[in-house]
Amino acid sequence: MKLSQFKEALNQAEKLEFCLPNGTNIPAHFHITEAGLSTKHFIDCGGTVRTEKTVSFQIWTANDVEHRLKAPKLLNIIRIAEPILGEEDLDVEMEYQAETIGRYGLAFDGQQFIFTPKFTNCLAQDQCGIPQEKRKLNLSELTINQAPACTPGGGCC
Repeated sequence: MKLSQFKEALNQAEKLEFCLPNGTNIPAHFHITEAGLSTKHFIDCGGTVRTEKTVSFQIWTANDVEHRLKAPKLLNIIRIAEPILGEEDLDVEMEYQAETIGRYGLAFDGQQFIFTPKFTNCLAQDQCGIPQEKRKLNLSELTINQAPACTPGGGCC
């Protein structure tokens, strides 16, 4: 989700709820402890220099169970952070403490915000010698999706 989409969803949200990929809701008394621009400048395994930027929000829960952040307040936090975030419409990344700090993408289902998993990947597969994954088919799919090669009386056998 891009920052512009996040702000639009916040304008529509009746309640500010976040859900982990496993379906567990983040406790309603969470805090947004950071809002900022995260920049990763790196070299991939093929030697290409790359830069990735995201808008990151850190969510934290404490023992103050009466705390409730509302969507308008989060929009105000974003507005205050805009000089730091810049003008690019970047992807939103959420940080949340589990066994360690987890980093997630974000989606909105019309009711709540859902943390989406992020995955590692090789960005230079052509240079690493990683073979492209071949699509596996069942033999039954070949006959359904393609015209038969031989027909009775067709003279091909």
